[in-house]
Amino acid sequence: MALALVRLIPTDTNVPFIKARLAAFFVSVALILGSVTAFFTLGLNFGIDFRGGTAIEVQTEGPADLGALRTVLEGLDLGDVQVQGFGADNEALVRVGQVSAERANEIEGYSVENDAEAQQAVRQYVSDTLEREFPGIVFQKIESLSPQVSGELVVAGATSIGVALFLMLVYIWFRFEWQYSVGAVLALIHDVIATIGFFAVTQLEFNLSTIAAILTIVGYSMNDTVIVYDRIREDFRKFKTRPTTEVLNGAINSTLSRTILTSGTTLVAIVAMAVIGGPALEGFALALIWGVGVGTYSSIFVAAPLLTLTGVKRTSDDDDEGHAVAP
Repeated sequence: MALALVRLIPTDTNVPFIKARLAAFFVSVALILGSVTAFFTLGLNFGIDFRGGTAIEVQTEGPADLGALRTVLEGLDLGDVQVQGFGADNEALVRVGQVSAERANEIEGYSVENDAEAQQAVRQYVSDTLEREFPGIVFQKIESLSPQVSGELVVAGATSIGVALFLMLVYIWFRFEWQYSVGAVLALIHDVIATIGFFAVTQLEFNLSTIAAILTIVGYSMNDTVIVYDRIREDFRKFKTRPTTEVLNGAINSTLSRTILTSGTTLVAIVAMAVIGGPALEGFALALIWGVGVGTYSSIFVAAPLLTLTGVKRTSDDDDEGHAVAP
């Protein structure tokens, strides 16, 4: 089956990708400007991880029915609620978003004066409801995540993305040349901004899983870019008099079959995750689906064409010194 699929993808394509670099440039600029505009006008729909709330670890008598837990908690109308498997098959993690004092006072039997008391009321309300609906349930741990801690998580998440981009820059600089590193990192920044814009437009929940998805996208896109760059460097050594644009276009086309197969098989797994993974994995899976698409696009239409602007050398330092070059 895999062999038949490989045969369906031509290995001698000659698609003029580099000729389309100007159109791709305008598409990328529009995508980045649109993403930045959406971020500042619509904002991100931060999840419990970044807004604060209550986390409760529970243990049920039998296998935890996550769907039933989710249905009961959503019926309480407390806003953002998350339920996911945790540890053994009879354990679950329940998270409820920050609830205002005004909303807590609407709960029958509760009267609070501030947000701190509101969170205590919500913890008690959720616990009482779960004990009533799921006899024998055990509360292993109950804790609150304050907005201050959540703010620190936002900073930590942004820092992790920045560090990842910087380390990629250093890696490509040493692996190839600084001209390649500029193109690769600009392509990665393009992917990160586009992904954040995707979450701003769709208003999907932005949480720690999303940060993990973005870091995964960075790694995936970088891997795709390195494959193309490796072929470009080989072709520069092989075709010393061929125009740069022809070398770049040839390298992209020669790796196109690999790119299509890798992206296609990756998407099959991610789409399956999005379809059967439920609400807990929805945001993560959708971010990866978007990231695979935009990462593949940037490797072809951003990273490689940028080499025409950075003045990449056609030969390595070893070539200049007359040393042998590996084929």
